[in-house]
Amino acid sequence: MTSQREQESLLEAAVTPYRERDREGRLVPLPAWWDLSPEAREELFSRQLGRRALERAIDPDGQSATVRAVLARLGISASTP
Repeated sequence: MTSQREQESLLEAAVTPYRERDREGRLVPLPAWWDLSPEAREELFSRQLGRRALERAIDPDGQSATVRAVLARLGISASTP
Protein backbone atom coordinates (compact mmCIF):
# COMPACT_ATOMS: atom_id res chain seq x y z
CA MET A 1 0.00 0.00 0.00
CA THR A 2 1.35 3.40 -0.91
CA SER A 3 1.24 6.39 1.42
CA GLN A 4 -0.81 9.52 0.77
CA ARG A 5 2.39 11.36 -0.17
CA GLU A 6 3.37 8.63 -2.66
CA GLN A 7 -0.16 8.69 -4.15
CA GLU A 8 0.09 12.47 -4.58
CA SER A 9 3.44 12.10 -6.30
CA LEU A 10 2.03 9.43 -8.65
CA LEU A 11 -0.99 11.65 -9.39
CA GLU A 12 1.26 14.53 -10.38
CA ALA A 13 3.28 12.24 -12.65
CA ALA A 14 0.13 10.91 -14.33
CA VAL A 15 -1.68 14.23 -14.81
CA THR A 16 0.79 15.42 -17.42
CA PRO A 17 -0.83 16.38 -20.72
CA TYR A 18 1.45 14.22 -22.89
CA ARG A 19 0.31 10.68 -23.56
CA GLU A 20 2.06 8.12 -25.69
CA ARG A 21 -0.05 6.31 -28.27
CA ASP A 22 0.18 2.76 -29.52
CA ARG A 23 0.29 1.79 -33.21
CA GLU A 24 -3.51 1.96 -33.44
CA GLY A 25 -3.51 5.49 -31.99
CA ARG A 26 -4.93 4.51 -28.59
CA LEU A 27 -3.58 6.28 -25.53
CA VAL A 28 -1.08 4.23 -23.51
CA PRO A 29 -1.47 4.64 -19.74
CA LEU A 30 1.56 5.93 -17.89
CA PRO A 31 3.23 3.43 -15.56
CA ALA A 32 2.20 5.61 -12.60
CA TRP A 33 -1.46 4.75 -13.39
CA TRP A 34 -0.99 1.12 -12.37
CA ASP A 35 0.42 2.12 -8.97
CA LEU A 36 -2.56 4.30 -8.06
CA SER A 37 -5.35 3.16 -5.78
CA PRO A 38 -8.88 3.10 -7.25
CA GLU A 39 -9.67 6.30 -5.32
CA ALA A 40 -6.55 8.00 -6.65
CA ARG A 41 -7.49 6.98 -10.21
CA GLU A 42 -10.82 8.78 -9.75
CA GLU A 43 -8.92 11.83 -8.49
CA LEU A 44 -6.57 11.61 -11.48
CA PHE A 45 -9.50 11.56 -13.90
CA SER A 46 -10.98 14.65 -12.24
CA ARG A 47 -7.65 16.51 -12.34
CA GLN A 48 -7.12 15.63 -16.00
CA LEU A 49 -10.55 17.00 -16.93
CA GLY A 50 -9.76 20.21 -15.08
CA ARG A 51 -6.38 20.57 -16.74
CA ARG A 52 -7.82 20.00 -20.21
CA ALA A 53 -10.51 22.61 -19.58
CA LEU A 54 -7.83 25.11 -18.58
CA GLU A 55 -5.76 24.35 -21.68
CA ARG A 56 -8.81 24.81 -23.93
CA ALA A 57 -9.53 28.14 -22.24
CA ILE A 58 -5.94 29.27 -22.79
CA ASP A 59 -5.82 28.15 -26.41
CA PRO A 60 -8.96 26.94 -28.20
CA ASP A 61 -6.76 25.56 -31.01
CA GLY A 62 -5.32 23.07 -28.53
CA GLN A 63 -1.75 24.34 -28.55
CA SER A 64 -0.47 24.11 -25.00
CA ALA A 65 2.40 26.22 -23.75
CA THR A 66 4.62 23.18 -24.25
CA VAL A 67 3.59 22.85 -27.91
CA ARG A 68 4.22 26.53 -28.54
CA ALA A 69 7.63 26.35 -26.82
CA VAL A 70 8.70 23.34 -28.89
CA LEU A 71 7.53 24.96 -32.13
CA ALA A 72 9.37 28.17 -31.24
CA ARG A 73 12.53 26.23 -30.55
CA LEU A 74 12.21 24.56 -33.95
CA GLY A 75 11.73 27.97 -35.54
CA ILE A 76 8.14 27.26 -36.55
CA SER A 77 5.57 30.01 -36.10
CA ALA A 78 2.59 28.92 -34.01
CA SER A 79 -0.75 30.65 -33.81
CA THR A 80 -1.21 32.41 -30.51
CA PRO A 81 -4.47 32.76 -28.66
